[in-house]
Amino acid sequence: MEIRKQIEKAKLGDQVAFTFLLDKYWNEVYGFMLQRTENEADAEDITIETFSKAFDKIATYNPEFQFNTWLIAIAKNVHIDLLRKKKSSLFIDITDEEDHIAYNVADSSPSAEDKLITEQNLSRLLQFIKELKPAYQEVIQMRYFQEMSYQEIADEVNEPLNNVKIKLLRAKKLLAEIISKS
Repeated sequence: MEIRKQIEKAKLGDQVAFTFLLDKYWNEVYGFMLQRTENEADAEDITIETFSKAFDKIATYNPEFQFNTWLIAIAKNVHIDLLRKKKSSLFIDITDEEDHIAYNVADSSPSAEDKLITEQNLSRLLQFIKELKPAYQEVIQMRYFQEMSYQEIADEVNEPLNNVKIKLLRAKKLLAEIISKS
């Protein structure tokens, strides 16, 4: 029942609930996509896009189905879209209105991960950041060292706002895990 409570909170825009769901289901969705794509980068991109779409459309989630089943269905569709884009030699510029009306998945109040990250001295923090994958290094660097807004990062990396928010949530969690282990 804990999951249902978190989903209901997420439907109301609760940031902690979004983070809970991301943490709870990330490995399952990522693992599923890794098996399908056999490519870590693609699996990660698809997983980020999946959570972005899921959080954007969480109001449409039907509780008659398992939440992880719903996420996997979204992931499959994202994967199919990715394959179609790769096959298509034409570049089509798609501007999706929903990309501009993104839920505030990552809020501005410091999380436990934020506090842990800010407590590190700069040289140690930079060493820890280098252990992250390049895509995560980039968003962390833009957010915390260049102090760019989520929207500025999204514009800079040419990705939807929700994707940037999910990437930052994931990057902060991974960074906090690295810091805790040392």
